[in-house]
Amino acid sequence: MKAFLFPGQASQYIGMGADLYKEFPIARDYFDRADDILGIDLKNVCFNGPEDRLLQTQYTQPAIFVHSVIVNDILKESGIRPQLAAGHSLGEYSALVSAGAISFEDGLKAVRLRSQLMQQCCDRYPGTMAAIVGLSLERVKEIINDIEGVVPANYNSPDQVAISGTKEAVAIACEKLKAEGAKRAIMLAVGGAYHSPLMAEAREGMAVYINMMEFNNFDFPVIANVNAEPIAEPYIMKKLLIEQITSPVLWYPTIKKMISLNITDYYEIGPGKVLQGLLKRSMGDFGYKAFGCDKVSDIESLIGARV
Repeated sequence: MKAFLFPGQASQYIGMGADLYKEFPIARDYFDRADDILGIDLKNVCFNGPEDRLLQTQYTQPAIFVHSVIVNDILKESGIRPQLAAGHSLGEYSALVSAGAISFEDGLKAVRLRSQLMQQCCDRYPGTMAAIVGLSLERVKEIINDIEGVVPANYNSPDQVAISGTKEAVAIACEKLKAEGAKRAIMLAVGGAYHSPLMAEAREGMAVYINMMEFNNFDFPVIANVNAEPIAEPYIMKKLLIEQITSPVLWYPTIKKMISLNITDYYEIGPGKVLQGLLKRSMGDFGYKAFGCDKVSDIESLIGARV
């Protein structure tokens, strides 16, 4: 059985999607539609940068979303279809498009609003994140429990947890976690305290929009970030999408759930290799296949293998 995995922020790179745009008419259509909807020259920023602009949330999130949807559609047209999907944070919107639950247009507008509201929170409530390596989620929770202003934000693999909060609280937490046995505590180059209470105002704003969004019947379930359970009911997914903004991304539990559902083939759909790396850290001796689906060459290899 197959699963499509959709990356989130930090998977972007200059040149992303350029070869797809040149090779596939559907890629040109999606990028051109995105430019019209957003009112910005998204494809030029994706293809040519500059890097500081691509790193701006208003460009980063739509760029990854559009790239992912393009690859999703190309693979499906070639006969590669999943039985399940999941997306890391922002990637959850790409996964919902893949499942037929929301349209490309509605998803892109939601991603644009999400990026704007999150940026406003970053500006009003400065914060940061750090990756903690070598400790379990339970141990991280225990160690930082008495530090006000910091929470677990991403449970990425058995021994990798991201924390999020005010800059001072995250710095204090990093020192305490290292003293308690963390192999590494790495400050991340992010614009704010994502998936923490500092994003509460973004959650409120997204709640209004998400509750108004039109959801369709799901072609297959999407495993939600918030509870790592397969969801195919629109009203439940709306509630979880809202909660996601201030809740930790349970990525490792998501992968464990997929294993329990007999998923053996995992396709990272979109830019970069972040999720393939997390798969490798999470799988251990479990037999699985991982495929990167980013560039034209990746797609040609996959399609060629099916001939």
